[in-house]
Amino acid sequence: MLMRAAIASPALFERLTDDVVASGAETTAVPTPSTGEVLHHLPRSSADDVRDAVARARLAQLAWARAGFAARRRVLLAAHDLILERRELLLDLVQLESGKTRGQAFEEIYQAAGATRYNALAARRVLGARRTRSGVPTITTTRVRYRPKGVAGVITPWNYALSLAAMDVVPALAAGCAVLQKADDQGALTILALRRAFIDAGLPEALWAVVAGPAAEVGEALTDEVDYICFTGSTATGRTIAEKAGRRLVGASLELGGKNALLVLDDVDPVQTAASAAHAAFSAMGQLCVSIERIYVDQKVAAPFQRALIGRLREAKLGSALEYDADYGSLASAAQLERVEAHLADAVAKGATVLVGGRHRPDIGPWFFEPTVLTGVTPDMAVYAEETFGAIACLYLVNGDDEALLAANASDYGLNAAVFTRSPRRARRIADALDAGSVNINEGYRGAFSSIAAPMGGIKQSGLGRRNGEVGLLRFVDPVTISSTTGLLQLPHTASEYRGLVPPLLLLARALKAARRR
Repeated sequence: MLMRAAIASPALFERLTDDVVASGAETTAVPTPSTGEVLHHLPRSSADDVRDAVARARLAQLAWARAGFAARRRVLLAAHDLILERRELLLDLVQLESGKTRGQAFEEIYQAAGATRYNALAARRVLGARRTRSGVPTITTTRVRYRPKGVAGVITPWNYALSLAAMDVVPALAAGCAVLQKADDQGALTILALRRAFIDAGLPEALWAVVAGPAAEVGEALTDEVDYICFTGSTATGRTIAEKAGRRLVGASLELGGKNALLVLDDVDPVQTAASAAHAAFSAMGQLCVSIERIYVDQKVAAPFQRALIGRLREAKLGSALEYDADYGSLASAAQLERVEAHLADAVAKGATVLVGGRHRPDIGPWFFEPTVLTGVTPDMAVYAEETFGAIACLYLVNGDDEALLAANASDYGLNAAVFTRSPRRARRIADALDAGSVNINEGYRGAFSSIAAPMGGIKQSGLGRRNGEVGLLRFVDPVTISSTTGLLQLPHTASEYRGLVPPLLLLARALKAARRR
């Protein structure tokens, strides 16, 4: 039974949606993937609401920046504890909005807590003012401080609303910025509940504002007003946002599409690797930017691997109950189901073979679809190069490591990749040669995805910039260099003064090199 003794309730939904910045009465009906029924009605923001929220956020940001690292750390660490305390509510909301299983929803709880903890504790070390070597030692001194950019705009998709929000919003807050976040309709409750934990921990309400509504109005207004843009979504939309950011001369980090590859080398345990590959491809039903969509298997282990993969997926349980009882969940919407079915129909019509799955399962829920593995996929099929983003993975046989590597790199995308082998040496060689922003060894995506202290992002058509780690904090600040003279020696102003200082400055340059001083 879907709702069991669910913590989430219509009354709670109404309280949460009251936090959306929306001045009008217009709402959007948001369904749950589990049943297709309306879950709640989400207020719709306007362009004027966006502008008003940015104005209030700018005022709140001034005090937040002046509060300092220690005060911000206290609030963020208190929010970390509330995320863990409120995990059952957050799990309910993630499942009800996305159709995930409870286990896959828990990955988001863990990720959100990790992102909050890391940024709270790392901000002072990464962003604190520091002295650096001056151009003329003893005569000048130089230090660098970091100035918060102001209001960061965060556009968060529906698929991993909790963890992606935390990975973009929390470093902005830790850096001293305010945040205006556009929530996707299908993930707004989760985001609003996360925000409420931060407000209850002491975050000023105006500092983190949430808007919702059509991208053509609300998204456009956001990208017109904010001082930095974080976007997670399609490559096509990312290009448009990058163009606007370039015209406005504001920074942007863009995590975009992926057609992620998994390489199975000839020395693996086929059964164990098949279990990992199944999870890597179909966790959240493949609706994750770093999900695996291409599997390259060495011919020497292809038969046992394929048998194990088919058996694993045939035995998997599909469901969305609010408890730990299903292996895979639902697609998130009718649009997602339509895309999966279109890719499948096109591939089969052009000669691909369905190894396992391939069926819509309305007996479980309106948008459930069996995890599907195709073989015989060719370049004329849409599924070959286009990102499906749900429920389909393609299996290819290769002869040796180099062939697998060349095939994996033959993509316009470069977000995530994985390699499975018993040999650490082979794993490192392949990992170093893969064209991807992250590479996982003997795991599909979770090793890199959960490494909050390490940068995450893509190359090629998979995005610009990085979230997480030190670079994830540094994107929200502008470095300011402050230099002063010591008074020990006057720098030259006239031709004769330059003439007299040239010999000692040349001597200084050579001495610094000899001492290996930068």
